[in-house]
Amino acid sequence: MKAILMTAAGSPDMLAMFTVDKPELSSPHHLRVKLTAAGVNPIDTKLRAKPIYYPDKLPAILGCDGAGIVEKAGSAVTRFKEGDAVFFCNGGLGGNLGDEPGCYAEYTTVHEEYCAASPANLGLQDSAAMPLVLIAAWEALIERANLQAGQTILIHGGAGGVGHIAVQLARHLGARVAVTVSDDKKEGLAQGLEAEKIIRYKEEEFVQDVVEWAGGKGVDVVLDTIGGEVFKRSLNAARIGGKVVTLLATPLDAEDVQQARLRNLSLCYELMLTPQLMKLHDERIRQRRILEQGAQLVEAGELGVLVSYALPLEQASEAHRIIEQGGVSGKIILTIS
Repeated sequence: MKAILMTAAGSPDMLAMFTVDKPELSSPHHLRVKLTAAGVNPIDTKLRAKPIYYPDKLPAILGCDGAGIVEKAGSAVTRFKEGDAVFFCNGGLGGNLGDEPGCYAEYTTVHEEYCAASPANLGLQDSAAMPLVLIAAWEALIERANLQAGQTILIHGGAGGVGHIAVQLARHLGARVAVTVSDDKKEGLAQGLEAEKIIRYKEEEFVQDVVEWAGGKGVDVVLDTIGGEVFKRSLNAARIGGKVVTLLATPLDAEDVQQARLRNLSLCYELMLTPQLMKLHDERIRQRRILEQGAQLVEAGELGVLVSYALPLEQASEAHRIIEQGGVSGKIILTIS
C-alpha cells in the first residue's frame, strides 16, 4: 500500500511517500480499514518536528484521525462487518510500523471498540476531520468544565479546529458563547455558528470586552486553545470561582498561580490523547461513545465540521506547512484514492 512515512524528526520534508505492506490484524478484535481520508492536526506537526512519545521508533506513519470502509474484520469482531463506514481517532503518535499505525496511508488497523459508525449524512472525507477535535472539545466542555445551560463561556480561537466544534457544542448545551477571532473571514464563520459575542483579539482587549459582556463579573468558563500569554490573561477573564480549561502546557509562574488562587479558579487540563498514550482500554471506549454521540448530533443537524483544505495524500508535507503557518479555519484533511 501507499503510505506517508516520517523517516526522521525535522521539517515537513521528512514526510515522503513509500510503498509498504498492508498492516495485519494484531488481534481477533481488530479491523483493517481502507481509508478514504485522514485528518491533519497540530499534534501531527509537533510529533514530526520532535517525536516526544516514541523517539526511537521510526519510520512512522502519522495521523490520528481517519475514516473509511472496513475491508477486513477479525474473527472475534461483533460491532462491524466488511463494508461498514467508520471513523476514529487511533494510532499516528510516532510508533513504528509494527505498533498502532497512523492514517496517512491507504489502510490502517484499529480495535473495533475504538471505532464509531460514520454519520449517515456526512461524507467520509468530512468524517475524517472530526474525531480528535470532537473528543477534545467534548471532554473540555462537558467533562472538565461541566458547562451548563445559561452559563457563559469564552472560546479562544473560535474558528479553529477545536474551537469551531466547541462553539457548536456550547450552543447545543444552551450556554452563551463569546469567541476570539483574528480576521473578517473567521468573524463571519463565528457569526454563522451563532456566537453571541465576537472579539477581534488583534484589535480589542478581550479581557475587558468579555468581562463587560458577562455582566462585569467575567465568564463561567474559558476554553483556551492558544496557550502562552493568552492563557495567562484569561485568568482575569473568568469570574471568581470560574473555570479555565486549556488544551496546552501552561507557562505559569508564582504570580500567576497566586492570581488563580486568589480568584478561586479551577484550572483544568485537556489532553484527549491520554487514553491512547496510557493504554487505557475503558477510557478509549468512553471516547468512542463521544464519537457516537457526536454522530447523532451531526445526523440531527446540530453539529458540523468545516474542512478548509482537502489535499491528496502525497501532499502531506504541504498540509503540515499550512498548519505551521497558523491561521487555519476549521480542519485540513488528506484525501486517499
